[in-house]
Amino acid sequence: MTGPTIGFIGLGTMGGAMCGHLISAGFPMTVWARVKARAMLPLDAGAGWADSPRKLAEQVDVIVLCVSNDAAVEEIVFGENGIASANGDGKILVDHSTIHPMKTREWAQRIFAESGMGWVDAPVSGGPGGAARGELVVMAGGETGNFDRVKPMINSYARQITLMGLVGSGQATKVCNQLIIGAEICAIAEALNFAKNFGMNAQALTDALRDGWADSPVLQDHGRRMAEADYSDPADASMMMKDMDIACDMGRLTDSSMPVAEIVTSLYRQAIDQGHMDAGQIAPMRLYSDEAL
Repeated sequence: MTGPTIGFIGLGTMGGAMCGHLISAGFPMTVWARVKARAMLPLDAGAGWADSPRKLAEQVDVIVLCVSNDAAVEEIVFGENGIASANGDGKILVDHSTIHPMKTREWAQRIFAESGMGWVDAPVSGGPGGAARGELVVMAGGETGNFDRVKPMINSYARQITLMGLVGSGQATKVCNQLIIGAEICAIAEALNFAKNFGMNAQALTDALRDGWADSPVLQDHGRRMAEADYSDPADASMMMKDMDIACDMGRLTDSSMPVAEIVTSLYRQAIDQGHMDAGQIAPMRLYSDEAL
């Protein structure tokens, strides 16, 4: 197909799947990773290799990031041989990471001033399953012209893409997303614990509530894993903790009352600090006991 050349950085579970969809859709692809071995799947599928983020940015029209946090984005973009050190005239950076909305605005202004590159913040929702199926929900912020240019490529791994406003608006929408999910996970944990203590079959709760008003992908995914004492991904709690900290900070910056967010944040911090929750305590991801309910 004809389309922009794309450079991809951040080939983890989410990013690797997204990159694969882009390659399958026929977009010319170049990749970079700190450890080249992590890029073998896209390389074997025909992607080119760049020796640094700067080299990658020099070779492509659109640079896509999907990394873990603010520090990773800053280093890749503004560090030594970073993306911003390349001539970015006419190029666009699409950031699928979940980072602070105010950092996004600051860095978008900086990269445009330093290199002329545009920025679209486009965090995603849908988890690894949505990424694998190409059914992510993308919430975007940026100039309309930049968004229109990158939307066709994002369509290869998303079922819904919404431009929410100027740069930073995508990250602010992700704050709303995580506020809702974080609170829901805590409520599910409480419900499961109550069901267990009442003597019910707590593991059947997700099936009992399916297709009712309380049902959701969060209930069917997180709720089912909590009920089965599946804590195989400890990153779940730490990543949510990062997102809830961002939400609370944005509440302070915008003078928005967020009492629920503050409670949820404290519960996640408690769960992470203790590592193990004694029976009866509220633990969003490690639910009350190491044994299945």
